[in-house]
Amino acid sequence: MRENPMTDEKMLVLKKMHLAPYMQIATVLICKTRHGGGNMFRHQLDTMATLIDYGYVDSVLIKASVVHDVLEDVLDFNHNALLSLDFESHAVYELVREVTRTSTEEKHEFLIRVFQHGSWNAKVLKVADRISNMVSLGFVSNRAFIRRYCDETERYVFPIAEVVDKEMLKELQRLVISRRKHLALEERVEADKVYTDSADFL
Repeated sequence: MRENPMTDEKMLVLKKMHLAPYMQIATVLICKTRHGGGNMFRHQLDTMATLIDYGYVDSVLIKASVVHDVLEDVLDFNHNALLSLDFESHAVYELVREVTRTSTEEKHEFLIRVFQHGSWNAKVLKVADRISNMVSLGFVSNRAFIRRYCDETERYVFPIAEVVDKEMLKELQRLVISRRKHLALEERVEADKVYTDSADFL
């Protein structure tokens, strides 16, 4: 079990942070539903909670986590609304841009870009984002999607986590193992059912 990384000093940093304006921006994602249920607004806050869980309290990183999907998921989003929130808005905006896949990038190209050229904060944010996504994957029933997402995580996100945070890497590894075990169990149950149905027919 991990030790609690949240010291009194770090909690004081959080206490002084003004997140409400960023949360207000993120509410545009409430209408964006997710494969496994819930919506993208909740995912932003879950990503933030993951960062705090691992002891990250950098204000630009935390603020960016709250709005990290707005540029990619809201086509008509007015970026000036994000740029005018506070004295850190420009830095937050640049970090969000780093973790936003462009219209010309394939998913693997985007993840490689973050790994090879992303800032430290961009890498940490991407790993926290993927942890949240992998947890939600437990509520997804599309086996091909689950398998593909696990493969993508192993190939492209594990290396990012390896660089920035070994503990986050361990959680990602556990999540991938868990999802693959669940897939294998479902496939065994289905195979047994097909065998039983065939035997009944004969």
